[in-house]
Amino acid sequence: MLSRQALRTCFLASTGLYAAFAAPAAFAESDAAPPSEIVVTAQRLNDARESIKTSLGASTYTLDQKAIQNLPGADNQPIQDIILQMPGVSQDQFGQFHVRDEHNGVQYRINGVIIPESIAVFGQMLSPRLVDKISLVTGTLPAQYGLRTGGIIDITTKSGLKDGTTVSVYGGSQGTIEPSVQIAGSSGATSWFASGDYKHSDLGIENVNGNRHAIHDQTDQFNGFGYIDHILGANDRIALTGGYTNQAYQIPNPTGLVGGQTDANGNPVSVNGQTSFNSENLNERQLQTFGFGALSWLHAAGPFSFQASAIGRVATLTYRPDYTGELLFNGEAQYANKKDTTFAFQVDSAYKLSEQHTLRAGLLFEHDRSTSSTNTNVFPTTGDTFDPTQPDQGWQQGAILANAQPISLPFAIGVTQRTYSAYLQDEWHITPHFVLNYGARFDENDGPRNERQLSPRANMVWTPGHGLTVHAGYARYFSPAPFELIADSNLAQVYNTTASPNVRTNNTTYAQRENYWDAGFEQKIGNFTLGLDGYIRRSTHLVDEGQFGAPIILTPFNYARGRIFGTELTLNYSHGGFNAYGNIAYAKAQGTDIVSNEYNFAAADLAYIANHYIYLDHNQTWSGSAGASYNWRDGALAGSRVSASAILGSGLRSDLVLADGSTVPNGASLPSYVTFNLSAGHKFGNSGFDVRVDVQNLFDHVYEIRDGTGVGVGAPSFGARRGIFVGISKSF
Repeated sequence: MLSRQALRTCFLASTGLYAAFAAPAAFAESDAAPPSEIVVTAQRLNDARESIKTSLGASTYTLDQKAIQNLPGADNQPIQDIILQMPGVSQDQFGQFHVRDEHNGVQYRINGVIIPESIAVFGQMLSPRLVDKISLVTGTLPAQYGLRTGGIIDITTKSGLKDGTTVSVYGGSQGTIEPSVQIAGSSGATSWFASGDYKHSDLGIENVNGNRHAIHDQTDQFNGFGYIDHILGANDRIALTGGYTNQAYQIPNPTGLVGGQTDANGNPVSVNGQTSFNSENLNERQLQTFGFGALSWLHAAGPFSFQASAIGRVATLTYRPDYTGELLFNGEAQYANKKDTTFAFQVDSAYKLSEQHTLRAGLLFEHDRSTSSTNTNVFPTTGDTFDPTQPDQGWQQGAILANAQPISLPFAIGVTQRTYSAYLQDEWHITPHFVLNYGARFDENDGPRNERQLSPRANMVWTPGHGLTVHAGYARYFSPAPFELIADSNLAQVYNTTASPNVRTNNTTYAQRENYWDAGFEQKIGNFTLGLDGYIRRSTHLVDEGQFGAPIILTPFNYARGRIFGTELTLNYSHGGFNAYGNIAYAKAQGTDIVSNEYNFAAADLAYIANHYIYLDHNQTWSGSAGASYNWRDGALAGSRVSASAILGSGLRSDLVLADGSTVPNGASLPSYVTFNLSAGHKFGNSGFDVRVDVQNLFDHVYEIRDGTGVGVGAPSFGARRGIFVGISKSF
């Protein structure tokens, strides 16, 4: 139910005549519908939209805007840092995170609409400022969810039902400055919300060194988001949602390294008059943009509701190398440009057939077009060689030709993919305390490969009373590799050069197929909520990703088989102004036999993995988070708040070096770590002013996220050192 304040806010903000917006018969008796009726209609349509989607039987963890504001950093931090506070989520480099040890298997939905992925692997594509509520849905998902099944990030946006404008400035350590603005309002049957922010920082990507200040790591970012809806009548609403980001990054430099190449005669190779290059002077840059829009029609009348949406997305990524430096360090300098364009049409519906049965059905069509162009600068060599008596050594590069000059190898390609999906499911209330949600989903992916699958799903939920909820389920999944990351390579073009691969096999990526079992319970005892969940996953053609070149663009590949299992424990407490939470997750993820994009790997690693299950590089045995906050509601400190949060990890994987000098891929793990964050703030009565002070990594703990070894792992990276940030905002 809406509060009196919400109704009063809407009344003050509403100045238009409802008749001007083609009022339906329900309001025909008056030329202008009362603002309260518009608000109530909007809320009823919001409820109908929520009823169309279901997470029955899955594991769902939700944070609302109030909880986000209580976190250190609040909505000034990247959205992935907020998601790290949820159970089963582990931290990785480049702003990546993993849900239940899945790599890039997350699907974003905004107001029920699927938002296609970006090409980029770091930076925030979506700002927390647009979030009214965010949920992570994992486990055995209902048939409504497909293609990306590692986890669903379900976002409900802010709207114009609460009229107002907020401007803020946030900044502090590492040269960070972040001004932002949010605008919300309504007029008659139309409401809107928009946000925009700019961010500059001297720590754009994780530092590759363990020191306090990164070298060559600045970033400039712009993020904008808008949402507008219009009520057509008592049963219909149209909405337009869109966003755009533009982010420029310097690639951070390591210290103390000197690059240089020698030719077949042992003489130094010269590039632009230089025969050596200091790593501190590298100048590599990456630019990425992401824009999306969705036009939706929501209809809710009686037992039937549906939402139909047309979706568009354009994502680009450009990598600019340091020509001289990279040639002298790596013998290769590659300019890369990638663009992916998507158009999609999505329909989801629900029909309450009876008190016992609710049917849900939907369709999805998605058309993707990806173009990629590279210009690879390399040195010609004396020729590649292969020893058939030692096949595990693969192809060996020859020496650089004497007096050789770099040559340029341009390559461009465009590929298209279409995806077709349909699902039907029934929510069956067998008894007042027992619900079965069962159905099936069909997906066909017609792209680099043409693959399809019918996927049955079944979940049960039992609520015997006394605050106990038990769930269990099974799901069959079909998850194609991220199309926007797939790019063909002309291997023959780089043979007999310094870019020649050790392996010459290049099979196209497959779709991952998986059997997933999940069971758990939630028990509420007074102000406490305790949850325990466990899962087992068995995969064919398990999809993983890696960075295999200087451009920070991930490339997907497949393990022939994968096995993942784990468990999660969560605890939440809330009483008055005090809230606390904690979660701990255990996971074990392994794969064997790499069967696609093999040319990215060393022959020795492929030979070992073909006969052994190895840990996935992003497997972290233990992951957890915790936090607490207190808000003073009255007394001398009314309007004040304090909060703390923590992230823990047992360490991602790295290569294990044996006594004989050989390595076990991903056979070791990095050291464990715990970081703590603090925050204090105060809202000054009715003035609209709010100030906050945040301390990130309170104890200045030095911890390594990656050490540069492992299957598909690029550069090393360290977590951010201690930072102090101050924010001030004003609401009107």
